[in-house]
Amino acid sequence: MNAEFDTLDGKIDQFLQLCQRLKSENKDLRLQLVSAQNEVKRLEDKVGGAATRLEALLGQIPE
Repeated sequence: MNAEFDTLDGKIDQFLQLCQRLKSENKDLRLQLVSAQNEVKRLEDKVGGAATRLEALLGQIPE
């Protein structure tokens, strides 16, 4: 009976370690996602600015 409890205790410890590792990984992934979303926004703004400048230049070309 003690061996069964020891086995169960070991499995519970492994499960708790897995939960903690996944919680930490999830936190890291959330931070990476926010960073990637900020980078996407920055690049969209940059592309938008370039498009505006290009349209202005195209408007200066005589037809």
